[in-house]
Amino acid sequence: MQILVGLGNPGGKYAKNRHNIGFMAVDRIAEDHGFGPWRSRFQGEVSEGRLGGDKVLLLKPGTYMNLSGQSVGEAMRFFKLEPGDVTVFHDELDLAPGKCRVKMGGGHAGHNGLRSMHQHIGEAYRRIRLGIGHPGRKEAVAGYVLHDFGKADEDWLDDLLRGISDGADALMRGDTNGFQNAVALRVAPARSSKTTKPETKADVPKPAAKAPEAETKPEDDQRSPLQKLADRFR
Repeated sequence: MQILVGLGNPGGKYAKNRHNIGFMAVDRIAEDHGFGPWRSRFQGEVSEGRLGGDKVLLLKPGTYMNLSGQSVGEAMRFFKLEPGDVTVFHDELDLAPGKCRVKMGGGHAGHNGLRSMHQHIGEAYRRIRLGIGHPGRKEAVAGYVLHDFGKADEDWLDDLLRGISDGADALMRGDTNGFQNAVALRVAPARSSKTTKPETKADVPKPAAKAPEAETKPEDDQRSPLQKLADRFR
């Protein structure tokens, strides 16, 4: 059995926050893969199903971000699991919006949810880092992560979540490359190597250019002065 954890804050007030992209990821997996209904357990909400041939528990801690590890630790102890059986989806300031990276172990980089995970279960768990971008100033971070995604974010966010769901089976089988490829196909779909040229009409011979007419000059008047004078009075 494995546990997929989405990090976020409970309640409608936070539902669309950037900080809640982890909740959004496990919600999409549950919806697309026919998981059971969400129910209260382990100080959070859980949904059960199967991915990659294995039984999987989706968990959204209800302890708020800063105490996420509390909920995850309780679930692990109940099922007698190791940190390596846990995968955590979380927001990542240091990745551009829409980017997704898989990491095993390592530090928490100041992320309060990961800090709590380290305290309760250690660091040897897998993380799925979901890029949300950085506001540019350290003092703006708190307001930025606790603010809703904007309308301009809707397309890439939907593509990212769909890619995560597409690759969930591969992720649970330990196929990290397969998971990353599934995400990439949604976020940055490959373009066809063939380029189609617009249809062109068959070459039609152009009509021959009309030869310019030769300049004509009035013929020189060969009449004598006397004839000219006579003609004027005819």
